[in-house]
Amino acid sequence: MIVTAIMFIVGLALLVKGADLFVGGGSGLALRHRISPALIGSTIIAFGTSLPELVVSTNAAATGNTGIALGNVIGSNIANIALILALCTLIRPDMVAMSGASRSSLVRNTVLMLVATVAFALLAARGTLDALAGALLLILFVVILYLLIREGREEGDVDIKSHGWTDILYIGLGLAAVIIGAQLVVDGAVTLAEAFGIPAFVIGVSIVAVGTSLPELATSLVAAVRDEGAISIGNILGSNIFNLLLVLGVSLLLAPVTVGSLVDIAVVVLFSIAILPLLFARPSVVRGWSALLLLGYAAYIAWSFGAGPIR
Repeated sequence: MIVTAIMFIVGLALLVKGADLFVGGGSGLALRHRISPALIGSTIIAFGTSLPELVVSTNAAATGNTGIALGNVIGSNIANIALILALCTLIRPDMVAMSGASRSSLVRNTVLMLVATVAFALLAARGTLDALAGALLLILFVVILYLLIREGREEGDVDIKSHGWTDILYIGLGLAAVIIGAQLVVDGAVTLAEAFGIPAFVIGVSIVAVGTSLPELATSLVAAVRDEGAISIGNILGSNIFNLLLVLGVSLLLAPVTVGSLVDIAVVVLFSIAILPLLFARPSVVRGWSALLLLGYAAYIAWSFGAGPIR
């Protein structure tokens, strides 16, 4: 068990560092080819921070561990809002106001995230997420990606630098680290779940989800301290869209997933709606709401482990 735990932690570290290298290399390479920094921020950076979720979930689905695949997506989206963004706005309740992001941009991206969440919930309400659901999610992803790209051409700059031809090396090393790390994380999660009698979904929605959300956590905390929240907020909204539509969509093409409890689906919808006060309320309200979301997240994780045996 000690070896399993060590390999799990090593896998998480590789996921985080690999995603960081991929984002840096991909952004720099795109910049060298005269792609606008704003477009890079709304697509490559958002995809890069969702890369751990993509590789972990598709790896899990391909090996038959569909509970981890679904739990990772749901848990990552909940953690992005109720843990990461809530923690940042608890520390800096004026982060959104100081970010410089236009209200229209926030509204547009928030609506797109909510549309993705509702689409996922409606498909999950059928009790089974199959290849048809995956195809529908991917079609919606293409539509939303187009809207994000169109918006990215209209937004301001992102602080990105090119590293020359080293960018290609960064991309290669990043992808290799993420793939190896994902394998270690999935194997470790399955072993831990079996050893402690915990359903794979619970491991996926908690430990694996938080681990694959570490890139978003690091980015957002730094942004909160440096008063550079615009990229971080957009990244969290974009990451949730990528997770539900791209990550889950691809995973469902590999293997169908049985939805064990509609409670989890309702929770991800409620937490997604709960992002609204964090983005649009007065700073005096934001801090209290952030604390409530953090408590709600802790309660959900505790409930997940307690309800695990009946899933």
